[in-house]
Amino acid sequence: MERVVEIEKLKFESEYENSLRPTSWGDYIGQEQIKKNLQVFIKASKKRGESLDHVLFFGPPGLGKTTLAYIIANEMVANIKITAAPMIEKSGDLAAILTNLEEGDILFIDEIHRLSPAIEEILYPAMEDFRLDIIIGSGPAAQTIKIDLPKFTLIGATTRAGMISSPLRDRFGMHFRLQFYSSQELSKIIQKAAIKLEKPCDGDAALEMAKRCRGTPRIALRLLKRIRDYADVEDENMINLFRAKYGLEELGVDSMGFDEMDLRFINILLESDGRPLGLSTIAAALSEDEGTIEDVIEPYLISKGYIERTARGRVATPKCFELFRKNQKALF
Repeated sequence: MERVVEIEKLKFESEYENSLRPTSWGDYIGQEQIKKNLQVFIKASKKRGESLDHVLFFGPPGLGKTTLAYIIANEMVANIKITAAPMIEKSGDLAAILTNLEEGDILFIDEIHRLSPAIEEILYPAMEDFRLDIIIGSGPAAQTIKIDLPKFTLIGATTRAGMISSPLRDRFGMHFRLQFYSSQELSKIIQKAAIKLEKPCDGDAALEMAKRCRGTPRIALRLLKRIRDYADVEDENMINLFRAKYGLEELGVDSMGFDEMDLRFINILLESDGRPLGLSTIAAALSEDEGTIEDVIEPYLISKGYIERTARGRVATPKCFELFRKNQKALF
């Protein structure tokens, strides 16, 4: 059971990445409306001496859902335990997590839409009544044991809100959709992170990177680390605009933030001459998983108005045709 219970951080997150995470509202840049509402709800909960109501965050990956969970824990002065839905394979896994929580603790479940229906059924009374119902035995001899749980806050995060069942979604008292970040917000994030990495970045260089990271802080930080490598090799004490542009070009990230997979995706739609293409057809052409296309590639392109999802399939918009008619080199 140690695999599930010892969940201080997600497996894919290293301590180095955590060092770049903001830990307070003052350090967290962007998502202003969400921050404003959460601050009110947290203050009210603390004033009443109660646990915060359950929270659901949804939106494309890399926008700060896990970071917000950490900040909520800090603001509530609570312990946070983090796991991912695919790790909760059996009812015993969830029971072990819930029974190890203490009063006021926060449980963060990433990709919560991937919980199995059987696990969800156990979660319902835990969220509503802070009670765990366990069935022992089978058939006529089966018995239900009720275990009281301490009052806790469940924070769920998902990249696919439509896949969460209605009963589970309705049990969250707060729903927040995270939006893509502006270039100005991302520029500030990059400059703050650059100082933590001991490689300052000037404003022009930060803005150049910000324009190319698809409105996503995770991508911004990844690009920053790679640009820092180029600057280190050249023995430069600061990341300047020239080095930023050079590094981005070497990494294959164009001036609009499109990478090779984005351009291949758009090219397939443009070559269809306006005919809608199904997701399975696009996935086969790209040799990519359908879920990756829906969760990673499409959200940014849709938000910028380059493609549309229709009942018949995906199509390139007039804006997309116009853009690449002016700059054919971007596709090849």
